[in-house]
Amino acid sequence: MSHIDYALYESPVGYALFKIVHQTDAVGLKLKETQAAANDLAKFGKMVKLVNFSPFRRGIVLTNTFAPASGHVEALENINLVSEGICSEYLKSVLELNLPKSGKKSKITLGVSEKNLAGAIKGEFSGLDCETADTSEVVSDIIRGIRQHADKLLSDLKTGDIEKAGLGMGHAYSRAKVKFSVTKNDNHIIQASATLDFQDKGVNQFFMRVREWYGWHFPELVKIVSDNLTYAKLVIAIGDKKTLTDDKRDDLAQYLEEDGEKAQAIIDAAKVSMGFDVLPADLEIITQLANAVVKQANNRKTTGGYLETKMHQVAPNLQALIGTPVAARLISHAGSLTNLSKYPASTLQILGAEKALFRALKAKSNTPKYGLIYHSSFIGKAGARNKGRISRYLANKCSIATRIDSFTENPTTRWGEALRQQVEDRLEFYSSGKRPAKNADVMKSVMDGLGDADEDAEMADVGATPKKKKKDKKDKKEKKEKKEKKEKKRKHDEDAAPKDDGEKKKKKKRKSEAADDEELVRRLFPCTALALLVHSEGLDTLH
Repeated sequence: MSHIDYALYESPVGYALFKIVHQTDAVGLKLKETQAAANDLAKFGKMVKLVNFSPFRRGIVLTNTFAPASGHVEALENINLVSEGICSEYLKSVLELNLPKSGKKSKITLGVSEKNLAGAIKGEFSGLDCETADTSEVVSDIIRGIRQHADKLLSDLKTGDIEKAGLGMGHAYSRAKVKFSVTKNDNHIIQASATLDFQDKGVNQFFMRVREWYGWHFPELVKIVSDNLTYAKLVIAIGDKKTLTDDKRDDLAQYLEEDGEKAQAIIDAAKVSMGFDVLPADLEIITQLANAVVKQANNRKTTGGYLETKMHQVAPNLQALIGTPVAARLISHAGSLTNLSKYPASTLQILGAEKALFRALKAKSNTPKYGLIYHSSFIGKAGARNKGRISRYLANKCSIATRIDSFTENPTTRWGEALRQQVEDRLEFYSSGKRPAKNADVMKSVMDGLGDADEDAEMADVGATPKKKKKDKKDKKEKKEKKEKKEKKRKHDEDAAPKDDGEKKKKKKRKSEAADDEELVRRLFPCTALALLVHSEGLDTLH
C-alpha cells in the first residue's frame, strides 16, 4: 500500500487539488469504523485539506434544463482530454502552481482517478509519482470520499450545483460525440437497412394480393407479364378488360419498354379471357390497392438509392467488396461500423448464424461455415467443396475493408476494388489453378496508386509558379551543370591513368605464360636439346 501526498479531483465545474493530512494504512481501510468515517463529513474533513480549486473559466451554467448554455466550451474540451488520457494546458498550469517541487530526497505522490491521465501527468512532471484507484485502495477510498462531499469541501458551491453541472456536462459530452462525424454516422445505415427489409416484405405481400385479386378478372395477364411492378401499373392502365381495344396498344407498350408484340398479346388475351366480370365499385378498390403498391415500390427504390449513397460515404471499401445489401446487414448486425471493425475475421464469417453455431457446439457437430456473407455472390460462384474456403477468405478481406473504412480519414474505393479482385482471383485459383498475386504486392500497388494520385492533386493545386521560384530553379540548374562537369573531368582522369598499368600487366602476363609453356615442354620431353627444339618450333608441331 503506497503513501500519497495529494489527490486530484476532476469535477464538472473545475479541478480541485487536496492535500492528504491523515491517511489510513492498508489494515485500517478494512475496518468498518474507517469505512464509515468516509461517509461522515466531520471525520473525512480532517483527512483532507483543499489546496486549490480552479473552476473552468467558461464552465457549464448551473441550470435545471437539460441543454447546457453556450459557455461550456472549455469544460467540454477538458473533459474530452481527460477521457482520452491527455493532460491539458489548464490542468498543467494548475498543478505547476499548486504542487511543491519534488526532488530526489523528497518525492511527491499524486492520487488520480483516471489511469491514462495519471500516465500523462507523470510524463509532464518527471519527478512526480502518480497512483490511481486501480493500483491503490487508498486513492480509491479518498477519491470516493471527495466525490461524496464535494459540495461542502469546494468553496463557493451550493448543494446540488455539481449534480446540475454534471447533468449539463453529460448532455454536452453525448451531443459532441454524436456530432463528431456527421458524414460517417452509420446509424442511418442501420435504420435504412431495417426499413428496406420491412418495405421488401410489405411490397411483396401487396403485390401477391394484387395478382391474386385481379387474377379473378384477368387471369391470362399473369402469364404474359411476370414483373410485379409492371403488373401493378398495367392493372391501373387496363382497368376493365372489356375496354381494351387495338387503339390502346401504344398506351400499354409504354409500360412494357415499348414492346408492341407483348402489348398486342395482352389485348388478344383480353378478348378471349376466361375471367369473371367485376363491378365498377370492386374494380375501384383493386385500382386503389394497385396505386398504393406502386407508391410503396417507388418509396422502396428511393430508400435503396439513399442506402447506396450513404454506404459510399461511410463504408465505401466494404460496399465495393461485397455489395450494398450484405455490407449494410453486417453493419446493422454488429451495431456500428466501429464494432464490426473490432471483430476478428472468424467472428465476421459466422455473423448472423449464432443460433446454428451454439446448436452445433451443444450437439458437438460441425459448426456453420458462413452467416450473412452467404448472400454475397462469391459464395454462390464457388463450388460445393470450396464454399467454406472462399467464405473464410472473404471474411478475411471484409475484416480488412471494415478497418480501413473505420479508421481512414480520406475514404476511397480503391482498397475495396483491390480486395474484390483478390477474391475473384482466389475463385479462379480454385477452379483453374491459376496462382493469384500475393497480398503484400496488391496492397503495395494500391498504396503506390494512392501516392501518385496525391502527388497529381498537389501539382494541380500549385498551378503557376511565382517569379521567385524561377530564380531558385536557375541557381539549381547552374549547380547541376557544374557538378556534371566535375564528374566528367574525374572520369576522364580515371580512364587516362590506368593505361600504363594495363600495359605492364599485359607484359607480366605474357612472361608468365611463356614460363608455363617452357615448364610443360620440359616435363613432356626430358631431353634438353629436344625440349629446346620443340619449344623453339612451338607446341603446334607436337600435333
